[in-house]
Amino acid sequence: MIVGLTGGIGSGKTTVARIFARLGVPVFEADQESKKLLDSDDDLKKALIALLGSSLYKNNRLDRDFMASKIFGDKALLQKVNQLIHPAVGQAFKRWHKKQQAPYVMREAAILFESGSYKDCDHIIMVSAPLDMRIERVMKRSGLSHAQVMERVNQQWPEEQKQQLSDSIIYNDHRESVIKQVLRIHENLIRQANPGS
Repeated sequence: MIVGLTGGIGSGKTTVARIFARLGVPVFEADQESKKLLDSDDDLKKALIALLGSSLYKNNRLDRDFMASKIFGDKALLQKVNQLIHPAVGQAFKRWHKKQQAPYVMREAAILFESGSYKDCDHIIMVSAPLDMRIERVMKRSGLSHAQVMERVNQQWPEEQKQQLSDSIIYNDHRESVIKQVLRIHENLIRQANPGS
């Protein structure tokens, strides 16, 4: 059983993924995997350099600031970059998934819906938090300006659209313990994965 985990930038999905991992759930972090592939997959690197220019890599390492400056203000370019990255991450997920033995695995991705990879999931969990809280968290951890965070927020689907396609929602707004919400969903998923046991 494949469980998708997503949420807008700054929603706290990485924290939620860590809680599931502590419960023994194998977690595939699509964002981390894409970072690895951007530095190690030669075909992907060549295709991205052809699209964004030779300044994209310095000493064989991706210049993330250069890439962000190019794609976050240009929807068409961002889409082209995603069309190169998503298939590579999808293949990495398939290889990883074959090796797992748990009742269910988790695919954590910021753009689970936008990339279309939600279609491969049996259950989708969305982490939700108020926009002002999300912006504040991202500014604090990354040093990005309010405008830079909003650029990234605006590249993702609106919360309401994601909620409509999600099976479970974890509210990370300090009203209820996130751990309690995770435990409830985990128990539910274990029952679904092992019917009749």
